[in-house]
Amino acid sequence: MRINYNASAVISNKALNDNDSALSRSLQRLSSGLKINEAKDNPAGLAIAHRMDAQIKGLKVGNSNSNDGISVIETADGALGEISSLMQRMSELTVQAATGTNTADDRAAIDQEIQQLKQEVARIAKDTTFNGQRLLDGTFDLKGYMDNNLSKVEYYSSEVPAGKYELDISKIVGDAGITTGSATEVPVELLFRKEDGTQETVDGVNAKVDMDNHLITIQKEHGGEYEIRISFDEDTVPGRTEMDITGIGAMKLQIGANEGQELEVQIPRVSLKTMGIENTNVLTQEDANHAIESTKEGLNYINKVRAKLGAYQNRLEHNADSLDVSEENLTGAYSRIMDVDMAEEMTSYTTNQVLVQAGVSMLAQSNERPQSVLQLLQ
Repeated sequence: MRINYNASAVISNKALNDNDSALSRSLQRLSSGLKINEAKDNPAGLAIAHRMDAQIKGLKVGNSNSNDGISVIETADGALGEISSLMQRMSELTVQAATGTNTADDRAAIDQEIQQLKQEVARIAKDTTFNGQRLLDGTFDLKGYMDNNLSKVEYYSSEVPAGKYELDISKIVGDAGITTGSATEVPVELLFRKEDGTQETVDGVNAKVDMDNHLITIQKEHGGEYEIRISFDEDTVPGRTEMDITGIGAMKLQIGANEGQELEVQIPRVSLKTMGIENTNVLTQEDANHAIESTKEGLNYINKVRAKLGAYQNRLEHNADSLDVSEENLTGAYSRIMDVDMAEEMTSYTTNQVLVQAGVSMLAQSNERPQSVLQLLQ
């Protein structure tokens, strides 16, 4: 028997320290609810979990951005709905003014209401805002430019490929062969400049000229929503000109947690010019007949814009649902890495607690053993 170095006590103390450390870890996991509280608990698991956590938080923000985008579209669509109602009323008035039973004074009275309705359309288009940003004035429309001051790109659809085009506006107007009202469709020679500098002709392109509003609407046969609207100077019609379709300008919504997960929402410019009703009046029967067609075209334009915005809204709603599912699944994966199994950990805690109590008892007995040496010294 030895008294200087009590090996039994050292062994018991080591076992007690190990069990006490295990008990402390169990207490930490049970109190925090986490399986990984420090990097040493699971270095790889901690790194994976933190990446997942960042992804989950990004998905939440992306979902919020999607809902904000829906709110923007709902605001714009609400304003367009009111403009549509105004256009319906204008359509009624133009038909009323076109009948031969009206006198000049009758048409002048009808025209006063039409002009007021046009002013209200312009006001709504100008004043519709979201978070201080105007929505219908072309701020978030695709931008296009001409190489002269006599013409302007008023609108083009997203189906028109970005790039530089060339066309002869004076030839289009001349081919239309009219002095007022809207012409039937005439073929257009529209040239597209390729990346190598060469030009190719865009097939199946026609144009409709509105001389009242000095507007050319270029459309492609069987081209879906392919459309370009160009306004030209009423006094000096430009000749051959270059048109730059940039393909940029739409509102970019960050709808995901990662770079590049964006949705570009194009909100077309709404104005009396783009709708083709800038110079609409019903002061004469001939003017009223032209106004019927221009009002119809203006209403069709609003319907196209609303349809485009409605498609965006449906897409954003589906995106929000998709983000909810992704967030749910990632949260489950994150939980499996980070969260402790309380039942399993409680079993470990109970076992470690019993072992600590037993270790304390055994250490006490180990410390009493050297005292038995005194019996040999009696």
